Order: sequence, then C-alpha cells, then structure tokens
Amino acid sequence: MSMVTIMRETTFTDLRNNAKAFFDAVEAGETVRVYRKGKPVADIVPLPSTEPSWKKRPPTRLTIKGLSLTKEILADRDSADS
Repeated sequence: MSMVTIMRETTFTDLRNNAKAFFDAVEAGETVRVYRKGKPVADIVPLPSTEPSWKKRPPTRLTIKGLSLTKEILADRDSADS
C-alpha cells in the first residue's frame, strides 16, 4: 500500500506574492515545493500534530435513559462522605 502526498509547486516570486494561500495549504496538510530559477530550493511541509488523536474527536456525552448521571454521582459522593 503506498501513501500519496499532495504537493504543490510554486516559484519563489509566486510564494512571496501569495504566501497566505500557500501557508493555508500547508496547514491543510499539503507540501509546497519552492523553485528559484527553475531549481527546487525548499519544501514547506506541515509540522506533525502535537495533539493526541483522541482529543481530535468530539466528546460524546455519557447518557443512560431515565437516569440523571449528575445526580447519581453527587449521591454517590454524599454517601461516601457519610
């Protein structure tokens, strides 16, 4: 199985004139190769994510039909203190 990497190519002048668009692409996961006088001089690559994958998922609420979990937790705490 091979990985496909999306790579944009641009000249140094075009990068300078349209930097926001290219950096938006990098933030979206693309790599941008920069050419000067027809020769590649740099690859702008996204940084690896520092956020764990489990934090990227939206949280799901724990629910049990007909039961208030908040009230049950508070009641359990109260009974533990007694």
